[in-house]
Amino acid sequence: MTYHAIFEKALSALKEEKRYRVFADLERKAGEFPIAIWRPDSADEEAVWPDNGGEREIIVWCSNDYLGMGQNTSVIQALTDTAQKMGAGAGGTRNISGTNHPLVELEAELADLHQKEAALVFTSGYVSNEATISTLAKLLPDCLLLSDQLNHASMIAGVRAAGTQKQIWRHNDLEHLEELLKAAGHDRAKIIVFESVYSMDGDVAPIAEICDLADKYNAMTYIDEVHAVGMYGEHGAGIAERDGVMDRIDIIEGTLAKAFGTIGGYITASKAIVDSVRSYAPGFIFTTALPPAMAAAACRSVQHLKSSQTERNLQQKQAASAKIKLSAAGLPVMKSDTHIVPILVGDPDLCKKASDLLLTKHGIYIQPINYPTVPRGTERLRITPSPFHDDLLIDQLCEALDSVWQELGLPKIKPGCFVELKDPTAAVSAEVFRAAGG
Repeated sequence: MTYHAIFEKALSALKEEKRYRVFADLERKAGEFPIAIWRPDSADEEAVWPDNGGEREIIVWCSNDYLGMGQNTSVIQALTDTAQKMGAGAGGTRNISGTNHPLVELEAELADLHQKEAALVFTSGYVSNEATISTLAKLLPDCLLLSDQLNHASMIAGVRAAGTQKQIWRHNDLEHLEELLKAAGHDRAKIIVFESVYSMDGDVAPIAEICDLADKYNAMTYIDEVHAVGMYGEHGAGIAERDGVMDRIDIIEGTLAKAFGTIGGYITASKAIVDSVRSYAPGFIFTTALPPAMAAAACRSVQHLKSSQTERNLQQKQAASAKIKLSAAGLPVMKSDTHIVPILVGDPDLCKKASDLLLTKHGIYIQPINYPTVPRGTERLRITPSPFHDDLLIDQLCEALDSVWQELGLPKIKPGCFVELKDPTAAVSAEVFRAAGG
């Protein structure tokens, strides 16, 4: 057996399926978001160089820094001041000298944001989901995990790591969820695991109705709000706050790495739930704590967005404008109720080619989204307009996408319409794709 050959074969399979991921070397420019510097890697055989070679200034259209808070001067000041005062790292796990004061303050702000008794910060949103879901399910006797079909990979990892029985309910299908809850029985421990905003399609969960079912069948609720915190609600607490149902959710999980513009994940819940995760979850116990400078920056961002609607309002305005203009150009924009603007391509090779053309010819960076992030046949470009993507940039994006669609011979739809996938897990045939939204 040749170990190296096995790894090469695995990589070759990804490349043959057009699923091999190429990372763009980007340098964000504080104060000039969404402008960045792109440096292609000449040593990478998959790299695509611009005509003039070397580095190039580009516009980032797919950042998860949804509100540009990563460049907020107050947030940066909090980070630099704390680093000067307390140093770069945390110095240990939470149990071994790593519970720094800025981190304690951050957890208090997050608990207040979601109106819960306590909060717990992790090094990433992936870790917070995996560690919390698996830990809670293990602590509950004979626990049944009911997971939405389109849950994030980190939630799926948590469900699998729990080692308890799991059942997958069809995406946002309340009837199917109720069938499973009813069959499980009223007395069995159950946790309904779902997201508020599904980041690849931009649709929203029927949170109130899910809570109704949880009440009816005696189940706990666990919601992932990572693509909604900072973005929705009076104080930026997410869709659950917007819909007035935060108090009905048992565990709210979120991230500091998207709308809050920093790094880390967290949960908020009752003191008993949070303390149980703190005390039993290996993913929390054996991981070095978030550094004080990052905790201070995140705390400042949360505080700012609790009281400021400016960023949210402008972001929603620009996202709506982008959807309207792209749709008017006949581009296959997928129907979305949120700030996520997906454009369906339906082929992994063409999706990568479209992304490459946008970058090399038009200076626009939009990463292709292929399987396994989305089902085969639903490959897409995922656009996330921010408050800083002004009307001129939106117009330039429309012109660039129109040019790429013509160059690659990609199908358009009737102007003013949107693509709606009735089954988001099914592959889209060319025939269905061309007729969609028409």
